Amino acid sequence: MKIGIIGGGAIATYVMEMVEKQAEEGMQVESMLVRQQEKYVELATRHHVDLYTEIEAFLASDIDIVVEAANVQAVQDFLPTILRRKTAVIISVGAFVDASFLTAMKQLAEDHEQQLFLPSGAIGGLDLIQHAAATDSLTSVALETRKPAHTLVEAPIQSEQIVFQGTAATAIKQFPQNINVSIALGIAGIGMEQTKVTIIADPCVDRNFHTVIAKGTFGQATIAVENNPMPSNANTSYLAAMSVLGTLKKTRSHFHLG
Repeated sequence: MKIGIIGGGAIATYVMEMVEKQAEEGMQVESMLVRQQEKYVELATRHHVDLYTEIEAFLASDIDIVVEAANVQAVQDFLPTILRRKTAVIISVGAFVDASFLTAMKQLAEDHEQQLFLPSGAIGGLDLIQHAAATDSLTSVALETRKPAHTLVEAPIQSEQIVFQGTAATAIKQFPQNINVSIALGIAGIGMEQTKVTIIADPCVDRNFHTVIAKGTFGQATIAVENNPMPSNANTSYLAAMSVLGTLKKTRSHFHLG
């Protein structure tokens, strides 16, 4: 499988490094789409990847699948064009807070016989939530996210502070770089407007904590994840990067668990 990546940051670099280490998996990164070509020449040279700045040329290159590892704007700008020609893996799921955009992208993928994959990112348990939602057995989903204070508030604080309480739909608008996980939960479960979110700025932690509580006729599930940051970028979750690689492997497998 030949991969094209949008973006040249920590997740893109991780995917390229891991694909090279796991050559027996039959994957290879061929192309990378970036805004400023000169900024990524060294990275592309190191990993033997062709650089592009135009989406059409990028899609015309020798790739089978596109991994978005950039931002919400890149998803909004490029995904409609991508799905007409390629299968896509999207990490910036905040783009799908717009339900009409998500519906349109699902339809586009179906019309052009492509697939659209959304990795689980920095949380777990989405399979359980999807199964419960599919059988109308899910009644509530709540997410509490606790992050280092400096990533959420500008002024120093001495004790933990709730900076947001509301729905996933509102959370992603106020914290677009911090709460993609809430959108994944909303898509998997009972919707963005019904998924409750609490965000806490905590000066006493140095990593991200996500706790999901899902309730329904099946009972109750509590899923707690403590995320280490990537060594190369403290603002990027290690688990989020891993989920991209895991999703790529899943696209090639004839055996699926969960």
